[in-house]
Amino acid sequence: MRFSIGFMVMVVALAAPVAAQDRAGVDTAFARAQHLRHGINASEWFAQSGDYSAARIDHYTDAEDIALMARLGFDHVRLSIDAAALEQDPRAADGLNGDFVARLDRAVDTMLADGLAVEIDMHPSDAYKQQLRSGDEGVERFTALWRKLAAHYANRDPERVFFEILNEPEVSDPYRWAGIQAHVAEAIRQVAPRNTLIAAGANYSSLHDLLQLEPLADGNVIYTFHFYEPHEFTHQGANWGVAWWSETQSIPYPAPNFASSADLQAFLHEVPDAADRAELENYFLDGWNARHIRLLIDEAADWARAHHVPLLCNEFGAYRAYADPVSRANWIRDTRTALEADGIGWAMWDYRGGFGVVTKQDGQPAQVDEMTVRALGLRGR
Repeated sequence: MRFSIGFMVMVVALAAPVAAQDRAGVDTAFARAQHLRHGINASEWFAQSGDYSAARIDHYTDAEDIALMARLGFDHVRLSIDAAALEQDPRAADGLNGDFVARLDRAVDTMLADGLAVEIDMHPSDAYKQQLRSGDEGVERFTALWRKLAAHYANRDPERVFFEILNEPEVSDPYRWAGIQAHVAEAIRQVAPRNTLIAAGANYSSLHDLLQLEPLADGNVIYTFHFYEPHEFTHQGANWGVAWWSETQSIPYPAPNFASSADLQAFLHEVPDAADRAELENYFLDGWNARHIRLLIDEAADWARAHHVPLLCNEFGAYRAYADPVSRANWIRDTRTALEADGIGWAMWDYRGGFGVVTKQDGQPAQVDEMTVRALGLRGR
């Protein structure tokens, strides 16, 4: 009888006793989590773009941007990396794309020199992740890639270089994902015994996915989740995800308590479909506010305490194009303060993208959104 990698490794991972060295690993993970208190995502730079040429990479985010991140008060950067771009030159001695990795090295080393810790975040496309769902060949390909990348960065400071196994795996079966994650973690550990790993739940690494996750047998791991609740507010106007989000704008946060049905309907009329309007209506009827967010974040903190593991929220944010700036700042502040109240480190999504803390035209200095900086509790320039 043939079992998949997901099944076999899951059984081994969940059955393994916590050895003395793993308890020491937990202590190491808790200590190193202190380097990941106030972070920022460097998105659409080494991932999420079809163009990884020197001309684009060298200007999209540069050394001045990295220095600005440090001046603003961020203590770490989550650096997203496209898995397929890493694989483009299998003839290289280490099996990695030499030109791409050279530029990546320059970014990582600049961050470290500026006093920033770095999350090496494997952040492939949806099509790449489909191979993890569909068979073991894709899992082995991904595992081999991580073994090469981890070996490449194992000589950097393990106190400040972290390996995030996979961004939002999109593997809907949590048992299969548990097996894949354990398998990849073991491969990384073989070549990078000192670095701390970052692990996440299945699907889109939401709070719900975290609560279903069983920690790895490896103790030197920080766990992460992503928080964009409620999406009706954080993704208003977005042209991805749920189709009707693109029809909304200027939704306020906190959700107001309307004096009349007519006042509520004024916010709902822009969504033409009745079922979609009902979803948006629930945002207001649920009364989303700081207390609501805090209670949800408390669920994550309770999970971490129950398993005695350090926890990180390395994505949260609100799309800024169609949101009222004050409401957006309110949501960022309430989410950030809820995380901090529970001792959970965070990394905002993102630096200069659609959720950004700055705006920037290529070749021009970044313009800081001071309202967002204040909402994050940072010192500013």
